Amino acid sequence: MQSQVERVFREEWSHAVAILTRVLGDLELAEDAVQDAFTTALERWPGEGMPRTPGAWIVTTARNRAIDRIRREKVFQRKAELIGRLQELPAEEDDVSAIPDDRLALVFTCCHPALAAESRVALTLREVGGLTTGEIAHAFLVAEAAMAQRLVRAKRRIRGAGIPFRVPPDHLLPERLRSVLAVLYLVFNEGYAATSGADLVRVELCDEAIRLGKLLAVLMPDEPEVFGLLALMLLQDSRRTARVGADGEIVLLEDQDRALWDRARIEEGIRVLERAVSLRRPGPYQLQAAIAAAHAEGRPKSEIVALYEALSALDASPVVRLNHAVAVALAGDVDGGLELLDGIEGLDAYHLLHAARADLFRRLDRGSEAAESYRRALALTTNEAESRFLERRLAEVS
Repeated sequence: MQSQVERVFREEWSHAVAILTRVLGDLELAEDAVQDAFTTALERWPGEGMPRTPGAWIVTTARNRAIDRIRREKVFQRKAELIGRLQELPAEEDDVSAIPDDRLALVFTCCHPALAAESRVALTLREVGGLTTGEIAHAFLVAEAAMAQRLVRAKRRIRGAGIPFRVPPDHLLPERLRSVLAVLYLVFNEGYAATSGADLVRVELCDEAIRLGKLLAVLMPDEPEVFGLLALMLLQDSRRTARVGADGEIVLLEDQDRALWDRARIEEGIRVLERAVSLRRPGPYQLQAAIAAAHAEGRPKSEIVALYEALSALDASPVVRLNHAVAVALAGDVDGGLELLDGIEGLDAYHLLHAARADLFRRLDRGSEAAESYRRALALTTNEAESRFLERRLAEVS
């Protein structure tokens, strides 16, 4: 029964928190009430059996627990007002299905630009993804108590700053949606290439980012960049198994065994990309997904370079320029790639810039320069799998 409750938790947590937050105007109080409801489920469902509609049961139980919590407050100016709002929610499980789905407002609240980037990521995983505080702390290699404090501060920041619980108005939506997509991509990238720790890939974070991307696509079916990001994550994740060898060593894209790539993931990613393109509003995530699709389908390297050039016209960020330079080199113009790398500013503390430069020097048989760049990359790397790879390459050119 515990495993069933955990499944319901992951599936229904964000829906219940969103409903209670809209009614209460207080994310922290809403979360506490929903947590109380799941605690009650663990106590009662083993003996009583799982309800016919477990999500509705959680909402009505959370409503009742929130009323109990507010009534126990000794001094609380808005006590009567909040209890009145809660009592407007259905008291019967069968009526819960009529409540609007507020999860999209919850996503935008958790990703509000007034919050620090690290807080947006953690809060999204907690409130939208339904991950426990311990799971989030483990994913980012921090103490659970420290993560709990980070989440508390974020929720209090939302309340103190008066951040509205709503989907932004049309004139603010494009900018705010960019923030939401950036948060989801940060979650995915931390799973795809972990910042630190022993493993390169954190499967649970990749899976969670894709799940959240699918939820956002359901909630915003007319936004092409939502589908573009989802396609990008699916296509990148399709290479998961091939990216690390049996000995735990990193395997670069050009050296990967394509038979290990997940064909079902690739096909799903391409279908999602086609949906994005059909909406006829191109954007950076769609172009990145197109690049990933070109790799997946083994298209000519010149086509990949052309896609990077199109991407650079929309997003000339240093990381995009870095990837463009590497694509140029892999297409056969190593000197041209190196020249493009030398023109990038703002990435001197980014280990992948030095690793890319080292690889191009290695291809040009410029061993001493390659070794120097590998050493600089190693000094900046905090992931153990990446360090082992760079140390091996350094030994090859020394």
